[in-house]
Amino acid sequence: MWNQIKSQLHEYPERLKVARVLIENGLSVQEDKIYLNQIEIPPIRIARVAGVDRRTVTETLNTIKANAELKMIFEDLRPAGHSLKEIAKHINLGVLEITPVNARSPGILSNAAMVLNRAGLSIRQAIVDDPELSPEPKLTLIVEKKIPGELIPEVLKIPGIAKVSVY
Repeated sequence: MWNQIKSQLHEYPERLKVARVLIENGLSVQEDKIYLNQIEIPPIRIARVAGVDRRTVTETLNTIKANAELKMIFEDLRPAGHSLKEIAKHINLGVLEITPVNARSPGILSNAAMVLNRAGLSIRQAIVDDPELSPEPKLTLIVEKKIPGELIPEVLKIPGIAKVSVY
């Protein structure tokens, strides 16, 4: 998906910045407006986050509207949902953050889930960064209670895992 967007906007690096902000935040484009679900977001807010002029946001919206391929992507875009990662410690949940060697390697999520399952831990959320959008994609698993330290070496044995953080 990101490669499709880049191929359409490669001549306009500032518009590409706007597109990245839209994608990363799950913001859809309907006609000439930007939405977070049903909430309209003013273009100036996107401009500030993207570090561009408001007119660049408007030009990006016009480009999306005029391009069937881009329009199809951005019209139905939605946020992935809330994440418990930032508040996990306050509500006594555990967080296991996995950095893969290669984010496209199969089996990392399923093998990590099996390790947690064997330890009797239930996964509340699994958040996976898109390798096309994130320079260092991670798998974040939020579990029902704190993660015991003895699980770290077991998780590190999973093929394709470079690094593990627990908090």
